[in-house]
Amino acid sequence: MTSAPLSPAQLLAVHQLLDGVAERQRHDFGHIVSDVKPDGSLITACDRWSDETLVQGFAQICSGESTLSEEGEKHCPATSAFWVVDPLDGTTNFAAGIPYWAISVARFVDGRPMEAFLDIPSLRQRIVAIRGRGAWRNGKRLTAETRLAAGSACVSLCSRAIRVLQRRHQEPFPGKIRLLGVASLNLVSVAMGQTVAALEATPKIWDLAAAWLVLSELGCPVLWLREDPTALVPGRDLSDVGFPVLAASSEEQLTRLRPWGESLLLP
Repeated sequence: MTSAPLSPAQLLAVHQLLDGVAERQRHDFGHIVSDVKPDGSLITACDRWSDETLVQGFAQICSGESTLSEEGEKHCPATSAFWVVDPLDGTTNFAAGIPYWAISVARFVDGRPMEAFLDIPSLRQRIVAIRGRGAWRNGKRLTAETRLAAGSACVSLCSRAIRVLQRRHQEPFPGKIRLLGVASLNLVSVAMGQTVAALEATPKIWDLAAAWLVLSELGCPVLWLREDPTALVPGRDLSDVGFPVLAASSEEQLTRLRPWGESLLLP
C-alpha cells in the first residue's frame, strides 16, 4: 500500500470507472423507484449499485486503501490513504426527475484530499483537482482569474441553510439566492465562478470532500463553522457528523457572508 499520488495509469483507471458509473446513472435517470433511509433521506437502487461499483473499483485500483462512503462504510479508515465517496449526490433531484446530480469522489492522503473527481452525468462534465497541481473541467484548466471574471452575484444555500433568512430577517440577504439541491455542486459553484459564496448547514464528509480540494486549488477561502475535517479521527463513525461550512470566492466575500454563516450555529 502506498500513500503517494495516483500514477497516470491509476488516474486513467479512475476515469474509466467513473465513465461506467456515470453512463449507468444516465441510463437509470427517469426510470427509478426510491426508498426512504432511516434518517429520512432517499436512496435508489442506482445509489446502491453505484456505491458497490465504486468501492470495488477503488479496491482494485489502489489495493489496501479503504473507502468511506455514504451508502457503505462510515467509520473513518485508519490507513494514511483512503477514498471518500458519495456515489450519487443529489438523490432527491435524481428521484424527482430533476437532471442535476453528481458523483463525488476524493482520495485522502495524510488527512487531506490528494485527488478529487466531481462528475455531473447529465451535463457530461467532470471536474478534477490534484493537490498542488490545480483543477480542470473536461480537461481544460480552471483558474482563479476566470472565476473572478465571471461577475456572479449569486449565493448558493442548501435547504437547511434557509433558516439564516429568518434569523437575520432584519437585514437584506447580500446576494441572489440559488438552491441547487446538490451539496458538492453548491460548494464547487464558488470555484467555478457561478456563485460568490455557498453555505452548507449539515454536509457530511462525503458531500464536501471533492469540492473542498477544488476550492483549495483555486484559492477560494473556506470557513469551517463548527468541526474541521482536517481533524478526522481514525475509527470515528461519521454517519451523523456534519461539517457546516461557508465557502467564498474571496476573503472580502467571506467576511461579508460570515455573519450569515455563523447565524446557523445559533440555537
